[in-house]
Amino acid sequence: MTAAPQSGEFRTPEDRFVFLHIDLNSFFASVEQQLHPEYRNRPLAVVPTNSDTTACIAASYEAKAFGVKTGTIVGEAKQKCPGIVLVEGSHTEYAKFSHAIAEAVERVCPVSHTPSIDEMVCQLMGREQLPENARRIAYDIKQAIYQDVGEVLRCSIGMAPNRYLAKIASDMQKPDGLIGLLPSQLPRAIAHLDLRDLPGVGARTEARLNAQGIHTMPQLLALDRQGMHKLWDSVWGDRLYHWLRGHVTGDDGAPVPSEIQKSLGHSHVLAPEHRTIPGSWAVAHKLLHKAAMRLRMEKFYAGSMALHIRFALNREQAERLRSKQHFSGLKHTGWGMEARFPDAQDTLTLLEVLQKLWQKRPQGPDFEKPFFVGVTLGRLLPESHHNPGLFADQDRRSQLSSAIDQINLKHGHTTVHLAGMMSARDSAPTRIAFTQIPVQYGSEWM
Repeated sequence: MTAAPQSGEFRTPEDRFVFLHIDLNSFFASVEQQLHPEYRNRPLAVVPTNSDTTACIAASYEAKAFGVKTGTIVGEAKQKCPGIVLVEGSHTEYAKFSHAIAEAVERVCPVSHTPSIDEMVCQLMGREQLPENARRIAYDIKQAIYQDVGEVLRCSIGMAPNRYLAKIASDMQKPDGLIGLLPSQLPRAIAHLDLRDLPGVGARTEARLNAQGIHTMPQLLALDRQGMHKLWDSVWGDRLYHWLRGHVTGDDGAPVPSEIQKSLGHSHVLAPEHRTIPGSWAVAHKLLHKAAMRLRMEKFYAGSMALHIRFALNREQAERLRSKQHFSGLKHTGWGMEARFPDAQDTLTLLEVLQKLWQKRPQGPDFEKPFFVGVTLGRLLPESHHNPGLFADQDRRSQLSSAIDQINLKHGHTTVHLAGMMSARDSAPTRIAFTQIPVQYGSEWM
């Protein structure tokens, strides 16, 4: 491979494909149809809970034909598609399928990046980059997934000289698409796209571009490099200018990684039976149990904890208090507080912190119907940087947590747990991860 260019430089490659971006089509819904043949060729939506007020996590292409998509409220989905099949999502199954698909892809071409649970990127080398060879590799990847994992699972593959364009190409033809964008075809090959088709351009960015007179892709592509830099007021504009023309800039459209993970945690929209103060406390306890176990599995200590609670409001309360509207239509008000403490990773110490935060929550008639709880551990410190304490009690607590972890890793993550989460032991299951790549700890996934 040619060495990465120096700052401010780029090179225009030959008509070759350097990256393949594999996008699994309607992944969660397709997994359910693979597991349940009776759901195939039927409109199906994956939901977090069986409630009309929650939102669809994913929809099959049969459901999309009726206008049901990710984010559609379940009650609205039922109106649009009366016969829709609703399935509560299984993080464990989706994680297993994601890993199985990665193994199938690896049989054809090494996976160099995994941006999310339903995306993979392969970097081609040498003669693999020739268009005819790259296309053969792409077809072989599709066939490997079909043969090794399941006939229902389809993917769209984008081929391009850089990762940014490969991602764009993977979205241009769904389902089961294969699109290549060569430098000689650019930028005209993408001139028909909408601004929102560009990775990183959401509603807010689009509004900012519109305010500066950019409403279409041809208008954006007509800008020179200086114009793109000015439009974004950052080096991102320079990069985008080169990426959209098939140039190789050295970073290939990859996201900039943070140097160290800064936090981890879990949140949960409460089931109706847990929308009470005792019920929400039990769920918060369960969330901390999961977060503390992850903390130890990922070999971190935490120095802070944040607790967030949202309370459902009736009409009179919503008018009187500062309220927001949940995507389900529920009016609510929120509260949150952070506590800092000496670095810890054992569950008992962290539970004491959670109890102190819980006691400081707002109380009274306006705060009696919690419907959302979130627990986040922050100020993470790698185990290698932690200074052991001088007190025996800390050692005993760490040994207890370690012993509990060994049992739970073997028999299930809630086999041994503290009594406070008993009523919520089976609630707040591990939720579907879009950007977090699932990791298996023992017999379960997180």
